[in-house]
Amino acid sequence: MLNVALTGNIASGKSTVARLLAEWGATVIDADEIVHALQRPGTPELAAIAARFGPAVVTPEGALDRPILRRLVFADPAAREALNAIMHPAVARERERRLEAARSHGAAIVISDIPLLFEVMDPSRFDAVVLVDAPVDVRRGRLMKVRQLDRDGADAMIAAQLPADQKRARSTHVIDNDGDFEQLRQRTRAVWESLRL
Repeated sequence: MLNVALTGNIASGKSTVARLLAEWGATVIDADEIVHALQRPGTPELAAIAARFGPAVVTPEGALDRPILRRLVFADPAAREALNAIMHPAVARERERRLEAARSHGAAIVISDIPLLFEVMDPSRFDAVVLVDAPVDVRRGRLMKVRQLDRDGADAMIAAQLPADQKRARSTHVIDNDGDFEQLRQRTRAVWESLRL
């Protein structure tokens, strides 16, 4: 089984690449999906978040108020570290469980979609690392359009991750997402074919 990490800074197009790889036969383990599952009402992780950040981060229905939590953690590095201390160990355990399940079911290529790979993990644990990258101004524009953020909010999210140029040299493959969807699909397909060799 080939154990591959897929990463990319926010709004780089990593999720689109993950969907393409899944369509072509990869088993994809999505860290963001794991996070959402672990933060459901009634989970120990949501209880720990509420205990650390206060009742304002929980809606009257008992769900996590993501916009409020996002504002808190992107405005304060210590708050972001506190959230990471709650979530990262739980996410890592669930990712490992899913990786073992994929191995036991005979998966040939497993793609672990990990946005903060270089920030929180050792990339050498993987057989290959695929980085999706896009220029900062493109990513800023996507955040402002899709997430309805102002420029300062978008820049705060971008600044919370290591710059892509620090990640490119440490990646096995880089997919530049600076064109249209067809270019992204072709570049992703080339990486997929390389992984299958």
